[in-house]
Amino acid sequence: MKKPTLLILAAGMASRYGSMKQIDGFGPNGETIIDYSIYDAIKAGFGKVVFIIKEEFVENFKAIFEPKLSGKIETDYVFQNFDLKQFGIEEEIYREKPWGTAHAILSGRNVINEPFCVINADDYYGFDSFKKMVGFLTSEATDSNYSIVGYQIGKTLSDFGSVSRGVCKTNEAGYLEEITERTQVYKKDGGIVYEENGVEYPLEYNTPVSMNFWGFTPAVFKLTEDLFRVFALENKNKPKAEFFIPLIGENLVKNGTASFKVIPTDSQWFGVTYKEDKPFVQECIDQLVKNGTYPENLWN
Repeated sequence: MKKPTLLILAAGMASRYGSMKQIDGFGPNGETIIDYSIYDAIKAGFGKVVFIIKEEFVENFKAIFEPKLSGKIETDYVFQNFDLKQFGIEEEIYREKPWGTAHAILSGRNVINEPFCVINADDYYGFDSFKKMVGFLTSEATDSNYSIVGYQIGKTLSDFGSVSRGVCKTNEAGYLEEITERTQVYKKDGGIVYEENGVEYPLEYNTPVSMNFWGFTPAVFKLTEDLFRVFALENKNKPKAEFFIPLIGENLVKNGTASFKVIPTDSQWFGVTYKEDKPFVQECIDQLVKNGTYPENLWN
């Protein structure tokens, strides 16, 4: 059986960060967050990494990653763009930005023929998640059995303000029933709450949430194409509407096409949204180097 593939969402515009955070340096030798994800993925048993990027950045990405990854893991690059004709949509639809993360993964449909997982470029996930995902993709994944890594919400919060989190509701067998987006989640008085219509509701520390770490087989590409065609035409007059990966999960679960195993992890998550996040992320990585999780020179 072929080793699974890691598909990295790196085509975002990073408008709130102010520059290309996907290739910004955070480690002691300028390592990107992507570097740590790929390092963990190789260690866990992934055989290929595919970068979803804007076509104009391909030479930048190759210059940064090819020297490090040559001989360690197969690499490929695919492009997210605005061309709808490739999906059989002849109508011209105006867009202010790309169609979202679920649309982005369709960029990999011609280069991925094995079970794969999708992650964000600007999130740190921890080795445990990659190890458990490889186990799922190599022994449990089928065209109707997918997965999502569920992080404990208490290990995904920011000290700098509220965050949005997709709260996962599971059945007794640990399979996803629904994801509910909570847009204002924050720490308060030693606990965790989310706010809705001015009212605060408590959340348990270990409540599972999605941090966009999904496991699929290539069969999901056809299912996603069908969903995207409907979404694009329904939202042709909404230039900011986005087709997100949780919409795939929600649709496939509701119509019984596929189930999603929620894989629990107690890994600490951290990520970067704003420029102000950079010192915190650098400090987190410094601690991981100091405690021996990673070597100081990651690729040497």
